[in-house]
Amino acid sequence: MTEAEARQILTLPPAQAVAKILVLAQKAEQYDQLVGAVSPTTPSGMTPVYLKAAAPLKKIKRPGRKRGHAGAGRRRSVQVDQFQDHTLTHCPHCQTSVKKPIRQYQRTIEDIPPLEKPQVTQHTIYGYWCAGCQKIVYPTVTEALPNAVIGLRLVVFTAWLHYLVGVSVSHISRLLAVLCRFPISAGGLTQAWKSLAFLLEPRYQEVGRQISGSGVLHADETGWRLNGRTHWLWCFTTQTLCYYLITPGRGSPVIRQVLGELFSGILVCDFWGAYNKIGALAKQRCFFHLFTELLKVDKVNRSLAWQAFRKTLTRLLKDAVRLSEQKNQKAPEVYARLVQKLKDRLARLLEIEGCDRDVRRLLKRLKRHRDELFTFLNYENVSPYNNHAEQQMRKPVLTRKVSQQNRSDQGAKTQAILMTLFRTAELQGKNPMEAILSLAKSFVQNKHGQDLNLKLAA
Repeated sequence: MTEAEARQILTLPPAQAVAKILVLAQKAEQYDQLVGAVSPTTPSGMTPVYLKAAAPLKKIKRPGRKRGHAGAGRRRSVQVDQFQDHTLTHCPHCQTSVKKPIRQYQRTIEDIPPLEKPQVTQHTIYGYWCAGCQKIVYPTVTEALPNAVIGLRLVVFTAWLHYLVGVSVSHISRLLAVLCRFPISAGGLTQAWKSLAFLLEPRYQEVGRQISGSGVLHADETGWRLNGRTHWLWCFTTQTLCYYLITPGRGSPVIRQVLGELFSGILVCDFWGAYNKIGALAKQRCFFHLFTELLKVDKVNRSLAWQAFRKTLTRLLKDAVRLSEQKNQKAPEVYARLVQKLKDRLARLLEIEGCDRDVRRLLKRLKRHRDELFTFLNYENVSPYNNHAEQQMRKPVLTRKVSQQNRSDQGAKTQAILMTLFRTAELQGKNPMEAILSLAKSFVQNKHGQDLNLKLAA
């Protein structure tokens, strides 16, 4: 309501003004009830836009480094491939003729050369009679997949653009047509990627086996779409491995499929119920999810009971994180005593009989996971946050926004295989494109090359 509308109500006769005010009060009361009905655990995507609070204004940060720090820029290339001189015969301003140059300076420019047309290579494969095998043998061509006319480097490059960078298939097709003058349809690209995934599937399965035997493992899941139906993208990751899996379910059978009935390492995860049914050496529940939920409840619950509980729990969690950062600075017996004090504080907190609904709900969760909150204090290289798995989910989520996700089970499997291999190469500090290209060539040489030779010999 505007100020003019409010003044107009005041000019009405008393009976009409009272009726107008009562209608507005009823609407305001209904709105307040609707706001209070939104649970703090409701996902952001399921909350109406008009019920969301306005985003806080961010402080404008000055670009660049702080004053006093040395500047940074692109490093100059040491290798120079070609040289070019720029001379004048006339002044560019008044067209007066000029004589010999009196001064010079050098400028180095890095660029990519123009591609006039794709490089086409005709391979002649010779067959040889092997007296030991009693058959004709052929050398294996590793520049392309078996029976393919598209080079392996192009297939790997476009797969990297789509499955790791997140470029859509149609945009990749345009990019190749404009930049490389290489016309190819979106269907041709997807078929080539499926063949590449089929070739590299043994390496994908090997990553899954390594994940199941890791010491510290982060796990997370997010929504995915397969032919318009809701599926789930799972991520299991260590510091050097990343394993993706797309499944129709979000329950514990998926975790059992990857980790088995009993995981021999430490599982870092959130509070999703599927992780409760999996046995492990130890589990660490994510503190960030607790902090996030505390902030959500703060927006809708201002009761004194909630404020006291929130303050006590926040201090306890932050003290635990601070203690883990000081572990190497304290004697083992002192550190063990401080850890025990934190556990005693948690036990006293769980004895509270909260009358507030949100306090009771969080107390129930903390009691269920009381032995899985301070695992990071007892083991090395275990974080109280599940940030590592969240970071591995970031690129697939960005890809999800610009693509149609998957239309078939084979497409979902291709997505999981190629994302796993590219992201694992990145975590290991390798060039993902060169690493996968080298891996694909070795598979063509060792597996598909032998199968092709057998077919040709037959």
